[in-house]
Amino acid sequence: MGVERGRERTKDLVSGAQVLSGQLGKTIQRLRKAYNLSLSELAEQSGVAKSIISQIERNETNPTLATIWRLSQALDVSIERVLATGDEEPFIEKSSRADTPILVSDDGRMRLAIIGWIKTVEWLQWYDLSADPGGVLDSDAHQRGSVECLSVTEGEFEVDVAGAVQRARAGETLRYRCDRPHTVRCIGEGTGRAMMVVIMKAAVME
Repeated sequence: MGVERGRERTKDLVSGAQVLSGQLGKTIQRLRKAYNLSLSELAEQSGVAKSIISQIERNETNPTLATIWRLSQALDVSIERVLATGDEEPFIEKSSRADTPILVSDDGRMRLAIIGWIKTVEWLQWYDLSADPGGVLDSDAHQRGSVECLSVTEGEFEVDVAGAVQRARAGETLRYRCDRPHTVRCIGEGTGRAMMVVIMKAAVME
């Protein structure tokens, strides 16, 4: 599948990927209530319309990743206030599979489970990437200086960064600038699996 065809079929993750998780709404609602936030208060803090938040909590809509980031940031403020009262206590946080949002490309062949901590999303993101043969994930340029790392655990992937192409198989890692248009393809005959880490605001590589 060519790059242009892939771009026509796959939206940029930040602006258009849909979250397919039946537990996401329950998770947002549980966190909001745990921190005694009303719908109106969460809407004011996050910049997301109250009606949209209500639909998300009832699982009546699939929010974009950008919307989830805004909600996470608003909830993080409350999380930080709670943790601030017990800085000396051990901190262990567990997320279940049901509470892990999954991003899916338009062609349905690339799936990214968001396993990164929401508190670091502005500068560090990581995903568990699974792909069917021929899957294509196109992304627009991230902010200047950002770097992406793709560690392949199964199958074979190809990364195209502004025309520079490199491949990696299981046990190999590709690191590349993602502050320019880039494409990840699953090119093996079987399914592919990889860990993807995105470092935002990284030092600019001249």
